[in-house]
Amino acid sequence: MTNDTKARYQMMAAAFLWSLGGVLIKLVDWNPLAIAGMRSFIAAVVIFFFLKKPVFTWSKVQVGAAVAYACVMIFFVTSTRLTTAANAALLQFTSPIYIGLFSYFVLKEKVTRIDWAAILLVMVGMVLFFLDDVSFTSFWGNLLGMFTGISFAVMVLLLRKQKNARPMESVLLGNLLAGIVTLPFMFQSMPSAMSWLGLLLLGTLQLGLAYVFYATAVKHISAMESALIPVIEPLFNPLWVLLIVGEAPGMWTIFGGLLVVGGVTGRYLFHASMQRTRQSIS
Repeated sequence: MTNDTKARYQMMAAAFLWSLGGVLIKLVDWNPLAIAGMRSFIAAVVIFFFLKKPVFTWSKVQVGAAVAYACVMIFFVTSTRLTTAANAALLQFTSPIYIGLFSYFVLKEKVTRIDWAAILLVMVGMVLFFLDDVSFTSFWGNLLGMFTGISFAVMVLLLRKQKNARPMESVLLGNLLAGIVTLPFMFQSMPSAMSWLGLLLLGTLQLGLAYVFYATAVKHISAMESALIPVIEPLFNPLWVLLIVGEAPGMWTIFGGLLVVGGVTGRYLFHASMQRTRQSIS
């Protein structure tokens, strides 16, 4: 198995683990910002043990990626609190647009017509996916959701820029920063035993292990692919709802999901075909 193929599987594993967030957060009865901070603290412990001996260069790229990561954690939770979960998720996954616009300037990675076609399909699919839920009345929540998408794009670009270095340290720093910023909210009340179970699962699996996969994979595939593959994350959410709550997805959800999967899969198959063609010629 080649490094880029293995990286794609790691990206999909990360997206799968991220999708557990909605279900696990229901186990936690606590301030949303406290949840975000404690989840990040626990994830930092997981990543620290994975790294064993982290190396901090304190370069602009390493610190910038850490700040962008912390912003993603804080903005997303706050956005979800102020607007619908559908709005927050939809706006976060506008990140491929920003990556498409800036990846050449930051990384010298060209965005092809197939990439833009995949972006278009993904964006249309995401809109259809949340068609019944999207509301544009919660201005500040939607604004923070937009900043989440921008922050995620910056994070991906700066992690990818460290492809010859150690991007995992940026994730570790970002988790610590998110935890420190939200620390005051953790002292307002204490979570119950069931809430601590949810926090442990959120920190270890949904965030810690997921970003171990993500930061490892981002070194081997392009920034655009690093943003497009995780878009499958929201597709798993209806599955958890169906299995745990018994709520079946609607027609628009199914159709939108097919467009998202089609866009990501089609892009992958096209590039795989092109790679095989180049190898056969050489």
